[in-house]
Amino acid sequence: MDSLQSLLYVLQLDFWTSPSHPKRFIDIRVPFYSLQDVKVYLESNNIQYSIMIHDLQALLDEEQRQIKFGRSMENARSTDTFNYATYHTFNEINTFIDQLVAENPSLVSKIEIGKSYEGRPLNVLKFSTGANRPAFWIDTGIHSREWVTQASGIWFAKKIVTDYGNDPSLTATLNSLDIYLEIVTNPDGYAYTHSNDRMWRKTRSPNSGSSCVGTDPNRNWDAGFGGGGSSSNPCTETYRGRAANSEAEVKAIVDFVKSHGNIKGFVSIHSYSQMLLYPYGYTSTPAPDQAELHAVSTRAVNALASLYGTRYTYGSIITTIYQASGGTIDWTYNQGIKHSYTFELRDTGRYGFALPANQIVPTAQETWLALTVLIEHTRDNLY
Repeated sequence: MDSLQSLLYVLQLDFWTSPSHPKRFIDIRVPFYSLQDVKVYLESNNIQYSIMIHDLQALLDEEQRQIKFGRSMENARSTDTFNYATYHTFNEINTFIDQLVAENPSLVSKIEIGKSYEGRPLNVLKFSTGANRPAFWIDTGIHSREWVTQASGIWFAKKIVTDYGNDPSLTATLNSLDIYLEIVTNPDGYAYTHSNDRMWRKTRSPNSGSSCVGTDPNRNWDAGFGGGGSSSNPCTETYRGRAANSEAEVKAIVDFVKSHGNIKGFVSIHSYSQMLLYPYGYTSTPAPDQAELHAVSTRAVNALASLYGTRYTYGSIITTIYQASGGTIDWTYNQGIKHSYTFELRDTGRYGFALPANQIVPTAQETWLALTVLIEHTRDNLY
């Protein structure tokens, strides 16, 4: 795997899924000018391969056509007429957030927990019916190219306000527990995916001594920082940054979690691979609460599959996907937030990060069923 990963530097490959276990598939985006060299390398080393997406640009062009069509069908004067089945820009998402707050002032408020490196607001929605409550946190879009996550976050926000007072479970939750939702956790990267490079993953902060920009915000947390599964090379997709919490987007959440002091559940949502994961990623030592986390994950993935039959694998990060040091939920778990999980949403590689817009709502719907299991378990085990 080391020799395969070294191709990244020589042939400018983009690892959509990272090398991990010897028998696990690796998804790689190959630039056209490197195609023949990669084929020669794979065949000369007897490495089997198949082509999932023959022309990514054609897929992205179709994505843009879908977005334009989706916007033409939208009458976004309220969150009722907002089009949840298309992808939206950072500014459009912020408009949605403001509309949702204006329509539901007794239930929803907007908190700005900081600014991104480029000065964009780090907006968090707070769903609350009382003061001084314990809380459950959800974030989407920490990796900017994972567009189905931000789109799902929008849907979750509307689902919460729709269900409160109508759905007994969600009503019981918000009568005892606040929910925080950060829809665009990496706004600079997300804006860049719309303006320059649809496949951009990292933040947009510069790196001293390197022309390569950005840090992987899911390798920047103070949990096994700098260990295996993270890179010291600023030009890689898993660059960990100069120090733990060096990224404004990460530091803002760290400060918020610490100042709040009573967050009981934490979910960070990624795509793709169809997995539900729990700590740890930086060490093979099992989390002390692994048995409970595994049992709850079992119920969550079963709930998710009950809607459309989508199958998820689940387990600890390091045993289920790969070693990854400096990750979000390892840090939150080590802060005492026992109920810490991360999702990898649809799909398993057919479309990868370019999931068609017609899968947004089904993805959000099924994920919400799993989230509900995690939230209910946290709510019922607060003390």
